[in-house]
Amino acid sequence: MNTKVLNHSKITKTPFFYGWTIVAIAAMGLFFSGPGQTYSVSIFINSYIENFQWSRTLVSSYYSIATLCAGFIVPFVGRTIDIKGHRKMIAYIATMLGLACLWMSFVTKPIMLFIGFVFLRLFGQGSMTLIPSTLVPQWFVYNRGKALSLMALGGVAGSTLLPPINNWLIGEFGASFAWRVWMVLLITFMAPMGWFFVRNKPEDIGTLPDGQIVMQENKEELDNGKASFSEYPWTVKEAMKTRTFWLMLFCMVIPSMINTGITFHMVSIIKTKGFTSTFAALILSITAMIQFPITFVAGHLVDKWKVHFIKAGNFCILLIAMIMVLFSNSNKLLIIYAVLHGIFAAIDSVSTGVLWPNYYGRKHLGSIRGITMTAMVIGSALGPLPFGYAYDVFGGYKEIILFMMLFPVLGILAASLSPAPNKKV
Repeated sequence: MNTKVLNHSKITKTPFFYGWTIVAIAAMGLFFSGPGQTYSVSIFINSYIENFQWSRTLVSSYYSIATLCAGFIVPFVGRTIDIKGHRKMIAYIATMLGLACLWMSFVTKPIMLFIGFVFLRLFGQGSMTLIPSTLVPQWFVYNRGKALSLMALGGVAGSTLLPPINNWLIGEFGASFAWRVWMVLLITFMAPMGWFFVRNKPEDIGTLPDGQIVMQENKEELDNGKASFSEYPWTVKEAMKTRTFWLMLFCMVIPSMINTGITFHMVSIIKTKGFTSTFAALILSITAMIQFPITFVAGHLVDKWKVHFIKAGNFCILLIAMIMVLFSNSNKLLIIYAVLHGIFAAIDSVSTGVLWPNYYGRKHLGSIRGITMTAMVIGSALGPLPFGYAYDVFGGYKEIILFMMLFPVLGILAASLSPAPNKKV
């Protein structure tokens, strides 16, 4: 029997729906994915190169290969989320990311750096991003865009605060101390928050997505965990048979590849233009700060307009931002780049979060997002190495940025050809 619910206009008008607590915890999860994100790791790169005399190509290669290795493991994390639930997984992953940070504090050899990169990318960029992005859509349908835009603020806060915090910690106390600070915060704060406050889905506490009212005759089914909100769920195999799945997968690879490549080498890119690492950290922070207001705009847009058209338009913004970072040699123009990059990142994050549950439902979302997260991580792996290689060969980044401009153009075409698939039911 399907659970009967009142229509959207009859959503419960309660002062408190637990889904908003879930949004807050998910936002914290995104914030604490930061130690494994490129905007954070990039601040440590120069210290490794300068302290150990390692080449930029070596460090970039290790980062890319480690990211690639992590990407192939993420689908297993997605399937485990569907089986074990978000509550257990967020506590476990936060603890493991903390231990990865501890490992990074002892790095003295290239192989240790590589191992640390693998676990940072697996538990940080991969898993701690995957868990919130699959948790919040379980709790919202009609307000999914709004909820995901609020959740994305955690990532915005992380990308705003971590670069200057890391820069200050490294400058004052050294890289090892900085890594241990994040280890302590992850294990003593984030892991317990997930364990004590996360609930896997609204049906677990006797409600439905968006806090909708359950008809009395089906309340017993819901209480026993037998009923659920239906969205015509797709299995992974069914989703992979659609053209839209693969085109949107490609659309996830593009920003991940370009953003990671530019962000990973941001300090170096800015120095080639005559500015300091402090200004590079400022650029990253401005990009993040711009995401704060734009995230709310993005949440409204994806609830009102077709998401594939939003993505197509957003790739135009990415293309303009790349032109700005390539040709800008003044601090004012580089700040404009940071603003454009922030707008793109905010819209991309929210539209991606809405896309997969809207297109393929909630039931198998962990498994589906595990595969899409692999695409994103592979994109991240493909970014740093060509930028590092181009720098070592050409002494700058002009040639590689010009080449990478091809991909936003392809993204515009792919997104435009990717409307929501229709499932025969």
